[in-house]
Amino acid sequence: MATLAEDSAALDRAAMCDLVAGRERALDELMSRHAAPIHQFLLRMVHQEETAADLAQETFVRVFTHATKYDPAQRFSTWLFTIASNLARDFLRGQKRRPTVSLNATTGEEELTLGDLQVDPSPLAPDVIMTEEQCARVRRAVAALPDDLREAIVFCELENLSLAEAAEILQSTIKAIESRLYRARKLLRKALLPGSDRP
Repeated sequence: MATLAEDSAALDRAAMCDLVAGRERALDELMSRHAAPIHQFLLRMVHQEETAADLAQETFVRVFTHATKYDPAQRFSTWLFTIASNLARDFLRGQKRRPTVSLNATTGEEELTLGDLQVDPSPLAPDVIMTEEQCARVRRAVAALPDDLREAIVFCELENLSLAEAAEILQSTIKAIESRLYRARKLLRKALLPGSDRP
């Protein structure tokens, strides 16, 4: 698995070198590897299909226009997620001024298990299956989290990034990410208690 990740990172670095050298087709190669995960991440952050698609496209526009700012010593995927994360934050800040976020959009959070939401770090059995209603409750609960806590949950629980990777993307510390995860799981657990969604 590590070899695949290393190979992918090497291919990304080579493609970025090509892009800087003016070989624009390198962007297609990068998009073929990263467009789907970036779109999925943005969908989990903004909860709107059309907006996620627009932000994903803008992410790659920025890769193209700022290619010379990429540091080959850095993992391309980390740089890419940083761009996408900043775009999602900007969008969400704008939404706070005029909130219109749809909580009914399909977000792909079906992969989130109740084990991921425990304050206790020990996971539940991997074969826990959530009903459609439970999935909808999880989506609403994740969407209701403060932005910084939602970012931590999405990166570490849904995108399966390490604490170090999430800290680098969010320009924070591992300790701060751990704290955000703890607070996010606590809020989610409370929100998902039976009867917590009743008036």
